[in-house]
Amino acid sequence: MDHFDKLTDTIAAIATGMTDAGISIIRISGPDAIKISDKVFKASCKKSLSALSSNTINFGHVYDGKDLIDQVLCSVFRAPKSYTGEDTVEINCHGGRYVTQRILDIVLKNGARLAEPGEFTKRSFLNGKKDLSEAEAVMDIISAKNEFALLNSQRLLRGNVRKEIKELREKILYETAYIESALDDPEHFDLSDYPKDLRFKVKEIICRIEKLIENSKNGKLRKDGISTVLVGKPNAGKSSFMNMLLGEDRAIVTSTAGTTRDVLSETVRIGDIVLNITDTAGIRDTGDEIEKIGVTKAKEYAKSADLLLYMVDSSVPLDENDDDIIEMMHDRHFMVLMNKSDLKTCVTLEELKDIFGDDVIIINISATENLGMDKFEKALKEMFFKNDFLLNDEIVITNTRQATELQSALDSLNLVLKSIDDQMPEDFYSIDLTNAYTHLGLIIGEQIDDDLADEIFSKFCMGK
Repeated sequence: MDHFDKLTDTIAAIATGMTDAGISIIRISGPDAIKISDKVFKASCKKSLSALSSNTINFGHVYDGKDLIDQVLCSVFRAPKSYTGEDTVEINCHGGRYVTQRILDIVLKNGARLAEPGEFTKRSFLNGKKDLSEAEAVMDIISAKNEFALLNSQRLLRGNVRKEIKELREKILYETAYIESALDDPEHFDLSDYPKDLRFKVKEIICRIEKLIENSKNGKLRKDGISTVLVGKPNAGKSSFMNMLLGEDRAIVTSTAGTTRDVLSETVRIGDIVLNITDTAGIRDTGDEIEKIGVTKAKEYAKSADLLLYMVDSSVPLDENDDDIIEMMHDRHFMVLMNKSDLKTCVTLEELKDIFGDDVIIINISATENLGMDKFEKALKEMFFKNDFLLNDEIVITNTRQATELQSALDSLNLVLKSIDDQMPEDFYSIDLTNAYTHLGLIIGEQIDDDLADEIFSKFCMGK
């Protein structure tokens, strides 16, 4: 059964969380939504829902046959002016788990089928109410962890991505059509100077896509959080710093070196910055087999981190173990945290600058005294978030699937430039322009196949 066969079904699901709450919502959508609802809902005004106006909320009761189940409010939205573009009814009942499930069961018993995850939003997409980027923004709003993620998702829901992608596709389509026309009718089209012209236009499109990709990388960090790994020698204060960030004693802290042998991962919020932070075993040469495993894990986690926090115990001189850690900082985003700065210091700023250069970020902290957090937050913003996307109205694509399609489109356009440089025939340009056009179209749902649509919407929550 394909998408459009399924559109003839009437679907239903619980649209709110299954918890004991004040209100729950059962959403019903499809050609028989109002007919099915009339079988279970009796309005206090004695009229059927089919006789009531669209976009209204109606007081009444849900019945299972003759049995009264709950006192509810019932909202009616007639096609096409609804979330899905179809006739839609939403029953607002009391929020108990049992009564909510009972009402859903009654609706299903009277002709609806249980909706698949994300099927309401999928119908909104298939019925032309939203493009694919807007549909995916719905899920981003639900999963938003901070102010940036929420506000940026709201922008995407308003169609910012669609407008930009459509404009880029129109430019590519024009050039593709021109080439095809020239190849079909060479007497009326002169292509002698066209490669030079095309190079200029393609480079302009490439610049715009590269900007979207760069914004995407930075925006994803703001949306999902910065993958951060604490590294340092044993007893440098990593676990104490972790506890300071969390505001609770999650990591074991003792004066015995090598206490941390496994990894401890937590999500912390510093202002509007999210850190997905991992505390690791202290890195040193050790004969303890279990500790060796912990050191190996620490190095593995460090390889994939967006940010390394190198914790230095400033009361202890640097040694060969620090040399191993310093090597890990090469070509990485990192900061040096000078811990125990309230004690007599054996490691100086000058010594660290000699190792890392004058541009190294060094912050004096005291994990036990809760010192240095303001400077740490400022350094994070300067390193990752110099550009405030929300102020300058830039488009920030944070969806991984969409970012992948952007990169594929960019790769295809770069092949067009290579074909021009290699003086290849014009039909070579057309092939790669068409591929770029297709990849950009997949961002907003043009030319999408059933399997990809199913995969995308299956990740949505039930009832959305």
